[in-house]
Amino acid sequence: MNVGWRWCLRGFAILDTNANAINKELIMRVLVIGSGGREHALVWKLSQSSGVDRLYCAPGNAGIGETAQTVDIPPDKVSHLLQFAKSEKVDLTVVGPELPLTLGIVDRFEKAGLKIFGVNSQAAQLEGSKAFAKRLMQESRIPTAPFVVFNDMKQALRYLDLKGAPCVIKADGLAAGKGVTVAQTREEAEKAIVEAMKEEIFGDAGKTIIIEECLQGEELSMMALVDGNTVFPLALCQDHKALQDGDRGPNTGGMGAYSPVTHFGGELESEIVDTVLRPVVRALRKRGIAYRGVLYAGLMVCGGRPTVLEFNVRFGDPEAQPLLARYTGDLLLTLEAVVDQRLACIESQWDSRAAVCVVLTASGYPGSVRSGDIIQGLDSLKAFKDVMVFHAGTERKGDQVVTKGGRVLGVTALGETFPKAVERAYEAVGKIRWEGMHYRKDIGHRAVRKAA
Repeated sequence: MNVGWRWCLRGFAILDTNANAINKELIMRVLVIGSGGREHALVWKLSQSSGVDRLYCAPGNAGIGETAQTVDIPPDKVSHLLQFAKSEKVDLTVVGPELPLTLGIVDRFEKAGLKIFGVNSQAAQLEGSKAFAKRLMQESRIPTAPFVVFNDMKQALRYLDLKGAPCVIKADGLAAGKGVTVAQTREEAEKAIVEAMKEEIFGDAGKTIIIEECLQGEELSMMALVDGNTVFPLALCQDHKALQDGDRGPNTGGMGAYSPVTHFGGELESEIVDTVLRPVVRALRKRGIAYRGVLYAGLMVCGGRPTVLEFNVRFGDPEAQPLLARYTGDLLLTLEAVVDQRLACIESQWDSRAAVCVVLTASGYPGSVRSGDIIQGLDSLKAFKDVMVFHAGTERKGDQVVTKGGRVLGVTALGETFPKAVERAYEAVGKIRWEGMHYRKDIGHRAVRKAA
């Protein structure tokens, strides 16, 4: 094997300079956990690594099933996933969604001596409890909006009488990306509080809420890989949360995203790393919590300075789709470096082109949606160059692919410029149809406007 060597802080790392040559000892069985567009993007990227021998996904979806062997185990069935990984001799498990992380899947796998990419249950509190994250930021002087935490609805409503609107109401726990209300009026804020704390629309996740100041600015997402010590920043992304064009309508899990965010310079990226990402890793370490996995900072840029809206402990969805479309490194080797605590050996490698992801949703999203509608036009996109259709809420019924969930597909395209990437993505979207299909028609509008 033609290899090179690089000296790293923790020893030597082997660099394969011949992409077609691979040592048998490096051939691995990989399991990805999850069923969304993020997991399809992970499977798609991992499948390109010469180090992957067999690729599984639990439970997967119709699109993932074309690349990996799907396994009918839900992400929250940790014991079943552990049993499967043992029986199939899985070398590395990659956790996509947040729920199994908060349930302690990493702790269980590591105790069993199995390699797994993701944060442990203590670190997962950073996303599993917004109150925990806000208090950590406050104590560590990480920039975030002023806030108050409430466990009692009457006290929350009395505070609202004093505070007024606009304000932001957040459910403390996991709510599938739907637990945040940006209330422009007192009536909207009261409705959000009552729904969370009295009507319990988010279950236990809404028993505690946070009321925080409504920030004005431009939202950004920045993710990094962390191996406990080294922070490996990824490219900036911009998500589109609102359901309708012009950033109108209710918040969703994400209607589209793009990368890079060229209208913010490298100085802002460095500031985010220095004032947000590294400080939160240090703050957790002081509390005896080792952070190894993805660290996601949802940010508002106010007056040119970054302020944290929220932290997530996994790849964003849909941000992972354009991000992984642009990442040119070997994802398997990169994720392994996180698990083995040798991330300092990995080089940052990116396609210079722009990537844009447009999310297609079922009618009724983000509320109750109908499943089972036949998706047409997917086969016609297989010949499209630099276009990837990442499945999220889909399943296969015989020879047909049908909808199964709210966010159904993420059409992601690469282009030499943002206008070309946007044009290519929407050209592909135009080939797809099912009854009630919805999508925003202005994904990437800020980048296109800045490029003009």
